[in-house]
Amino acid sequence: MTKEISDELRKSRAQVLETVSKLPHLPGVYRYFDTEENVLYVGKARDLKKRVSSYFQKTLTSPRIAMMVEKIARLETTVTRSEAEALILENNLIKALKPRYNILFRDDKSYPYLKLTNEATPRMMYYRGSVDKKHQYFGPFPSAWAVKESMQLLQKIFLLRSCEDSVFANRTRPCLLHQIHRCSAPCVNAIAPTDYAADVDNAAKFLRGRQSEVMQNLETKMLAFSSELAFEKAAIVRDQMSALSKILHQQSMETSNESDIDIIAVTVEGGRACVNLAMVRGGRHLGDRAYFPTHVEDAVVVAEQQIDAEIAAAFLAQHYADQFIPGQIILNVELDAPDLLVALMDQCGHRIHLSFQPQEQRRAWLEMAVKGARLALARMLSEQGSQQARTRALVNVLELELEDIDQLRVECFDISHTSGEATQASCVVFHHHQMQNGEYRRFNINDITPGDDYAAMRQVLLRRYEKIAQLDAEDENLVVASESSKRLPDIVLIDGGKGQIEVARQVFSELGLDSNVIVGVAKGEGRKVGLETLMFVDGRAPKELGKESAALMLIAQIRDEAHRFAITGMRAKRAKTRQVSKLEEIEGIGPKRRQRLLIRFGGLKGVEEASVEDLMGVEGISKQLAEEIYQRMR
Repeated sequence: MTKEISDELRKSRAQVLETVSKLPHLPGVYRYFDTEENVLYVGKARDLKKRVSSYFQKTLTSPRIAMMVEKIARLETTVTRSEAEALILENNLIKALKPRYNILFRDDKSYPYLKLTNEATPRMMYYRGSVDKKHQYFGPFPSAWAVKESMQLLQKIFLLRSCEDSVFANRTRPCLLHQIHRCSAPCVNAIAPTDYAADVDNAAKFLRGRQSEVMQNLETKMLAFSSELAFEKAAIVRDQMSALSKILHQQSMETSNESDIDIIAVTVEGGRACVNLAMVRGGRHLGDRAYFPTHVEDAVVVAEQQIDAEIAAAFLAQHYADQFIPGQIILNVELDAPDLLVALMDQCGHRIHLSFQPQEQRRAWLEMAVKGARLALARMLSEQGSQQARTRALVNVLELELEDIDQLRVECFDISHTSGEATQASCVVFHHHQMQNGEYRRFNINDITPGDDYAAMRQVLLRRYEKIAQLDAEDENLVVASESSKRLPDIVLIDGGKGQIEVARQVFSELGLDSNVIVGVAKGEGRKVGLETLMFVDGRAPKELGKESAALMLIAQIRDEAHRFAITGMRAKRAKTRQVSKLEEIEGIGPKRRQRLLIRFGGLKGVEEASVEDLMGVEGISKQLAEEIYQRMR
């Protein structure tokens, strides 16, 4: 078998070298694959032939590159018009393919915004999703907390409304927010439309960092009211100025001279890395968010760059591929990447300035970001050590024989339904000391008696492990060589007692699989964590570990995650069955309008495919509401 693999690799290498010899001297992207068609590495080049040829020299300075090159069985290339274009393609492929030897950042598109609606009486609101030109959006913010804090500031200073349109349209008297001086009550005309519009305009300027201009506007407005002897109105403006002045003095992190800046701090320790991103918007420091790239240990560092510089470059390319890019970016590592800057500027349409040695306030921000990165990395390494200890405890308790506990794989199953309706099964995966969300699976359970959990468990186990049994029957070496999701896990956790475990044992016996991997988790009295009993099918006596057991805490975490994943899937399926959908989440769509839409278009799919004009044809749907439905249903 080894000789066959060696001959196959030798032939593949000859084909690779032949492909390299025919590469053009043009910019582009290259991809390396191993014998199992797994992507090893994705890179870009100004000159494909020179860059790719450099990997196949007799002497390579980097042992990691040499290790990767030994595994290359095939390569693919894509020619681009420029190196900037190659950079964009490279990072799109990295995100999609997740190569082992590239530094990877989790694709996070969940940044929230503060939204000021474009209405006669604008509303401020918390918002996630794609932005448009119709409304004003401020952000992105690093967290939901930062948005809500900004909304509270606007309520204190400018008294903007935050209520939904349906509530606003039906108010007959001011709400509690008006009574506690957090809203000017435009719903009952307690403020003139022109004055409210001025407050909205000042709020937008405040969020853009033009605080001094806002103060001048308020001062001019207060003096005008005083000269007209409208002292009550002047007092209201005076209170606004006082609140604004007080907040600006309290917020030591703010400065009126800055606009939009991102501060990026990279730190590497213990074979792991942390990138801490701090955001300044409109001169206000909104907080930070830590990212932990994967594949850092295996990463191929090109052109002999330092690993922290390569991590910073990877973050800039991957993070800003589909995110807002400010004009100023401050980093704690020197980065010489003109092509990267060109690509990012082509994407955003404005100049980007990188700063590595900032002064004054910016220097303080960078120092704080570096400190935050170090603390986050230390916390992550500590938690990682704790996770490894829990895994080791579980291996010891279950008496597993594993050479490497890092490879322990646990799959856990749970069944969820509502009185037999919308039955779904979940399978969650624990591997490499943590839950692997990308490998979770849901199974729709059909053709069983409603509420029959035993039949549901039998169906999901058959569907999950039938292919593994087939692979095992064809060639037992094939299972070992395949990726982890195609091999039998070390532990199959079943959330249930003797009945569920017996069903699992029967399924494994029918499939010819080792049933000793099955472990049942029977709930204790009152379903309290710590009182569970572990049950086995190999003749071992049941075990009660106690609430102090690290192994039981890990089992409980995996079991609870399977339950959460199953119940959220079941609720989504039930909602779809009952035709409860995204329509419920749209303001202004109540039961009657929702029913009219579903009847007119024959169901949810018809509503999703309808145009704005079609939607406007439904009774009670205005043009504005039709546009909102059209956008939200996409």
